[in-house]
Amino acid sequence: MPRPDQPSTSMTRRQLLAIGGGLFVVALVPAALRRRRVAVTRSIPVMGTVAEVIVVHDSQAEAQAAIDLAFDRLRWVDRTMSRHQSTSDIGRANAGASREPVAVHPATTMVVAEALRWASITDGAYDPGMARVSEVWDVGHRSAPPPPEAYRRLAGRHFYRQVGVDRYRGAPVLSYDHPDVALDLGGIAKGYGVDLAIEALRSAGIRDAVVNAGGDLYALGRSADGDAWRVGVRSPANPSRIEREIALTDEAVATSGDYFQGFEYRGRRYHHILDGTTAEPRVATAHTVTVRASRCLDADAAATAVFGLEPSAASRWLDRSGTGAKLT
Repeated sequence: MPRPDQPSTSMTRRQLLAIGGGLFVVALVPAALRRRRVAVTRSIPVMGTVAEVIVVHDSQAEAQAAIDLAFDRLRWVDRTMSRHQSTSDIGRANAGASREPVAVHPATTMVVAEALRWASITDGAYDPGMARVSEVWDVGHRSAPPPPEAYRRLAGRHFYRQVGVDRYRGAPVLSYDHPDVALDLGGIAKGYGVDLAIEALRSAGIRDAVVNAGGDLYALGRSADGDAWRVGVRSPANPSRIEREIALTDEAVATSGDYFQGFEYRGRRYHHILDGTTAEPRVATAHTVTVRASRCLDADAAATAVFGLEPSAASRWLDRSGTGAKLT
């Protein structure tokens, strides 16, 4: 894993310390330059990545307590919406929603509804109903593609159209129209978790913070020196280097890329971002796409949805979403 203390040239020149994991690093002002405020940083493994929270505050004790609340929100989303946990809402729905409606938390139906909306915008290129396809490819444990007959029957099925979000006996429920349907919220739930973590920090009186969960990040307020937070995007060619920097204040950014999860086989890169029309990893000329938005949920879904598209086509889809999400 690349060392987080290797910033880009410009970060070094400005005497900043870059910390971070996954696709982003965040620049911190050295302690001697801070304006009598403490920058507290902690990280935990959650949602298949390492999530980091940075809080700038007058009181270290209050900052630590607020970070505890933020981590609780991230863990709750993981427990509730991960397809890898049989007891989660999504795990239970994937096991039984093709037979009868499965009661879930209202937040789960909200995130599913947002995922289905993004699927509709992209005509199913992004399809959250393709968990069975994800299981077939299982790129984290493969060194060669599965046999075509294992996934081609799942291509172009528009599974998202077969997911029902409704109420039954007063409770929100999910239902599926076919046993091949199964939800995978990996392209949106992490962004929602970041939003909830930021909400927890705000409720604790924190005005300046960053929540960074792999490729999903929200920058609240400003950094310790009073300027916008500076976020570095790792280079897909060399993840130990920073490709470019983004200045953020009260805004989210998400990056989707093929260079952290996947494998090479006969000159082609096979990765975890699947195309609903082919039931294969999406073919892309660029290895990464970065989107900024007011909510991390939207930035996360948008980056997943438009990965691999030409910028003009990606921008059209983002405009259709009405979320204000933009390529950056």
